Amino acid sequence: MHSHAKFFLLLSIAPLAAERIETAPAQRPYFHYQIAGDAPGSWPAILSSIGLSTGGAEGSGVIYVVTASATPDPKGWRERVEQGAIVILEGGSALAREFGFVSKGERPQAVRNLMDTHNPKLGIIWEKVLDLEDFHVPATARIFTRERWRGAPLVAGLKQGAGAVLWVAAPPGPKGHERFPYLTQALTGLGMQPPFRSRRLWAFFDASYRSRVDMDYFAARWRKSGIAALHVAAWHFFGPNPERAAYLKALIEACHRQSILVYAWLELPHVSEQFWQDHPEWREKTALGQDAHLDWRKLMNLQNPAAAGLVEQGVRSLLQNFDWDGVNLAELYFESLEGHSNGARFTPMNSDARAQFSAAHGFDPIEIFSPGSPRHHSREAASLRVFLDWRADLARRMQEEWIARLETIRATRPHLDLVLTHVDDRYDTGMRDLIGADAARLLPLQDRHDFTFLIEDPATLWHLGPERYTDIAARYAPLSLRPQKLAIDINIVERYQDVYPTKQQTGTELFQLVNLASRAFPRVALYFENSLLAPDLPLLASSAAAPDRVEWAGSRLAIESRRGLGLPWKGPALVDGRPWPIADDATVWLPPGAHAVEPATAQPTLRVLDFSGEIKTAFASANTVELAYVSDSRALAILDHPPVGLEIDGAQIPPQTERTPNGWLLRLPRGHHLVLITR
Repeated sequence: MHSHAKFFLLLSIAPLAAERIETAPAQRPYFHYQIAGDAPGSWPAILSSIGLSTGGAEGSGVIYVVTASATPDPKGWRERVEQGAIVILEGGSALAREFGFVSKGERPQAVRNLMDTHNPKLGIIWEKVLDLEDFHVPATARIFTRERWRGAPLVAGLKQGAGAVLWVAAPPGPKGHERFPYLTQALTGLGMQPPFRSRRLWAFFDASYRSRVDMDYFAARWRKSGIAALHVAAWHFFGPNPERAAYLKALIEACHRQSILVYAWLELPHVSEQFWQDHPEWREKTALGQDAHLDWRKLMNLQNPAAAGLVEQGVRSLLQNFDWDGVNLAELYFESLEGHSNGARFTPMNSDARAQFSAAHGFDPIEIFSPGSPRHHSREAASLRVFLDWRADLARRMQEEWIARLETIRATRPHLDLVLTHVDDRYDTGMRDLIGADAARLLPLQDRHDFTFLIEDPATLWHLGPERYTDIAARYAPLSLRPQKLAIDINIVERYQDVYPTKQQTGTELFQLVNLASRAFPRVALYFENSLLAPDLPLLASSAAAPDRVEWAGSRLAIESRRGLGLPWKGPALVDGRPWPIADDATVWLPPGAHAVEPATAQPTLRVLDFSGEIKTAFASANTVELAYVSDSRALAILDHPPVGLEIDGAQIPPQTERTPNGWLLRLPRGHHLVLITR
């Protein structure tokens, strides 16, 4: 949460629970936190990363942070905890001693290597050694984090009454994730329920990491984690293969049963392993004349008309033979991050590209990399500059050509969404020369083609903090004709830089990345589904939820958000004074904007339990639900009862539904629509 945002809870949650117990959440959400003292440290960054807000009134549904510099009177705190508050304590304060966290009085010991119960095998190493005292903790406390070799407690929790205490041996560090990655997970282990959830995340999926899995189990887990769409590595299914086709069909069906959209993720000029084997004559070449097998990608020469035609035919078959919801044209430019300095990885140097360039500029670009050639000795001069500019223009022309090809396929399958994934070259401006990426020349295509521009966070920036997403968004917004169709792709992988305390983003660091990215961009994608660590999944959806204002007034909750979100809620609800049908048994799903939520006396006779599109307005009456929505692909709705009538934009349509374990699946068209569903 931005530091300037202030949130106030006008009435504590406990009186609301007593007044309307049948409509109160079974487990009280904590909407806000307070910090004792004038030095909050990084606690606001930690707690806001999962949607908690500062401010509010005293009450049981509060998280209090008492930093090491604060000196509060110990009286009354135990009662607060007993009534439902969570108190966070640092070090050996008087208040920590009051709850049984007492220094052993021994010489401080060096601490750098940690073990956390949420992920015991994960290496947690601090950049700088810290000398810390050892502490006694209460016998009933749960120890979450220890010094790896001596076992000294560093993070521990204690449940008391309706609340709890979380103790840390040292402050969490200036950024909030330098020392204890899993503080938010520890809070949930002590009974904290995060206040909001999003279901707008995208995630990339590679079947080679999930070859033998229960797809229904994983689809349910993905949806619970806030994933709205899965971008599936489509090269594994390029060309006929009955076993793989059956796998893909089952995956798509399992996702649809959870209202998860499925996109075909293409990585041209990589086509498929089989295409590489079948067509050695069309393999891309590096500047050293070698076949362009670079990392996992095996690149093909798409400047060759015959090769491009056969690839287009295969892509068309792939998109028409499976029930995709969209297609992602990803990373259609050239290798590599070393640019022209490494000829063994530099492309394109196929004969067709060289002939095109030679016809336009009068020399073969291979001369730049040929020892003995005059151009080889002046790589940094005019010849290289001309080729790098031509190469960037070639990448843009390839992208435009393939977008047009996909548009012709979409003409026969109008429900398909189109996404273009493109590495960032505005923040890291060296990308244009390294790989040919030029977003400024590509984004104007949004005027002629309807696509989401998904900005890939380059590896060169993975070690930087989450604040970079605000900067990246500011650099792209002026270039885009449709800023609402900009998105960011966060790579959740082990980083090659020296980073601390973990090689891969996890816990608070991951939540900070997702939270700030969700505030900066309408859509956030994660690479990739398999790399997300299990301890992060329960809070992932909360990190992507970004409320701007939250206030209680009696039994009425006022909330404002830019993207829409899910509010924990049990029982029927009125939203803006009207019966609200977009809800399941635990969550009310709200559209973007400002809304008021309060208890209702009865559930609607028909509810939309889950929905893949963006809700604009909704209303329940008698036996109908009226829903206005927008969706870049077709929309998937899960209903709690089978519909008998369906009206879309005033036209009667026979409803066709599919029974799922969660309800009845109804497919709705792409675009802006007003729908009337009758039970």
